[in-house]
Amino acid sequence: MARPIRIEYPGALYHVTARGNEGKEIFKCTQDRQTFLSCLESTIQRYQAVIHVYCLMNNHYHLLLETPAGNLSQILRYINGTYTRYFNTKRKRWGHLFQGRYKAILVDADAYAAELSRYIHLNPVRAGLTSRPEEYPWSSYHYYTGQRKKPNWLTVDLILGYFSGKPSSSRKDYHDFVFSLVDREYGSPLRDTMASTILGSKDFVHTIKERYVAGRKPDRNLPALTELSKFSTLEILNGAREEWGEDHPLTRKAALYLCHRYSGRTLKEIGSHFSIGESAVSQASRRFQLTLDEDPKLRKKIQGLCRKLRLSNE
Repeated sequence: MARPIRIEYPGALYHVTARGNEGKEIFKCTQDRQTFLSCLESTIQRYQAVIHVYCLMNNHYHLLLETPAGNLSQILRYINGTYTRYFNTKRKRWGHLFQGRYKAILVDADAYAAELSRYIHLNPVRAGLTSRPEEYPWSSYHYYTGQRKKPNWLTVDLILGYFSGKPSSSRKDYHDFVFSLVDREYGSPLRDTMASTILGSKDFVHTIKERYVAGRKPDRNLPALTELSKFSTLEILNGAREEWGEDHPLTRKAALYLCHRYSGRTLKEIGSHFSIGESAVSQASRRFQLTLDEDPKLRKKIQGLCRKLRLSNE
């Protein structure tokens, strides 16, 4: 079974989900949910985790959590392990409670934290469990709007900090922010996740790839690692278009050459993008390399484009 890639460092923010094995319920009663929340509280004390948002559904949960100590795996091992032992002991069962490994997406806070908090708080509404988020008792939404006194282990300042400066105003603004999508269809912010691993701006993704992905050896059991090591053929093509224009003959030739040399994509993938065969990709790239060897001005332009697209350290 393919393993997810884990990128861990101090101060990282993650959207975490874990589902019940075979889609079965992991919360069957109020005591179950209260016990799980106690696990979250213990995690704060034991592993310095910071819980920003939570929502407990019937067969899965959502968390938006921060790891000041860079110890995501340790935190989730404790939460899921402790709760599984409680659940199994209570019901005299054994075996796995959760379906496979938890899913953790590294998040660019400034770009996506507020949006993800809304997405998580609206989960019960999307699932048809309630018509309004404040009617669902097992999420952190009430603490963001001031309907309930916040427990000490929950942190709301990060999200509310993206709204009005005064606490009362920020809570109202957040309420309006969430309610603006109630009874409306909207796209999940998670659709922008790269390789099921990173959600953020182009600069954020590039920084993470440079610091925590570059240099790691390919692993067929870590498909996300392979995907993150690749460059987008579309970004390369757009860069060439900006350099020479849509219809200039160099645009297509340079883009194909750069994709072949730097993208990490297979010949089949590149050929499919440019509507040519695999052997034609190799031949076109080789011809362009010969052109570069004979044209220093063009070679300098290509080197500049590489730096602009961050394809190399030249």
